[in-house]
Amino acid sequence: MNKPLKLSDEQIIIRLQEIKKNWSYVQGKLYAEFKFKDFVEAFGFMSKVAILAESLHHHPEWSNVYNRVKIFLVTHDAGGVSAKDFELAKRIDQLL
Repeated sequence: MNKPLKLSDEQIIIRLQEIKKNWSYVQGKLYAEFKFKDFVEAFGFMSKVAILAESLHHHPEWSNVYNRVKIFLVTHDAGGVSAKDFELAKRIDQLL
């Protein structure tokens, strides 16, 4: 399997235009925060993301406090953001 390639800051800015609704580029990672009705809805969303992430073999850094879910995406093998992060971000958005 080929090692994913780290995207340049310029490439990231261009690709962010496709997913700008929820995502930004923070501290070298793609970042989004989602707010739900309550904890159960937030946890249900996280469960769906977990199944999706596992199917892509690409896992988020995330946290949950009550009705909020924060997600950071970065490809550690690439040493930064890669196309894999954008693919996962797009698919996460489709779950909403």
